[in-house]
Amino acid sequence: MLNDQELLRYSRQILLQHIDIDGQLRLKESRVLIVGLGGLGAPVALYLAAAGVGEMHLADFDTVDLTNLQRQIIHDTDSVGMSKVDSAIKRLTAINPEIRLVAHRAALDEDSLAAAVAGVDLVLDCSDNFSTREAVNAACVAGAKPLVSGAAIRLEGQLSVFDPRRPESPCYHCLYGHGSEAELTCSEAGVVGPLVGLVGSLQALEALKLLAGFGEPLVGRLLLIDALGSRFRELRVKRDPGCSVCGPKHA
Repeated sequence: MLNDQELLRYSRQILLQHIDIDGQLRLKESRVLIVGLGGLGAPVALYLAAAGVGEMHLADFDTVDLTNLQRQIIHDTDSVGMSKVDSAIKRLTAINPEIRLVAHRAALDEDSLAAAVAGVDLVLDCSDNFSTREAVNAACVAGAKPLVSGAAIRLEGQLSVFDPRRPESPCYHCLYGHGSEAELTCSEAGVVGPLVGLVGSLQALEALKLLAGFGEPLVGRLLLIDALGSRFRELRVKRDPGCSVCGPKHA
């Protein structure tokens, strides 16, 4: 049940007929894994904590650097040199002491990633490299857990939801295949701060929709964001029947 403090804290959310008391209870009982506490993971973690997601698993092996502060709004100047997980826990606890926070400070290998995914209801990929995204996707497919995936670089962002519980849903590999060897990171190509905030906020919104059970998630759709022209575009994405990750031979 929700106590009096929780009813007051989440009152503006509970007023929405799409969420109400039942939806808020579902959020309280939910567990999520956030992979990466950088530009995308920062707004994701802040909004999910504020919304009352009951248990949040935070995964990042990196420490806070001065160059992170231009966009990674969960960290501050006093956090420089600190573990990103510890910095995030400090901020999230201050925002909402009602939630449970589980730390994953070491890099997740295949086994530990599989265990982390198995222990939650939903995963948010907020990483910044293709190999991590592929590993997270494979673990979510194997564990039948929905994955909210976001990315941003320069002045372009994208977002989609992959839900292996739905037979029609593609997975990350269906869309991107084996990626590109020439993939750039934000440290090489640059990125504007509000863009990662926008993509991360949308990831948090998609997660709330899936967890509380309202709205239409971005399953089978890829949202493309052009920050330079302030334009949004949506593409339909179909499941690849021959996908080496989620295809019938690998189900």
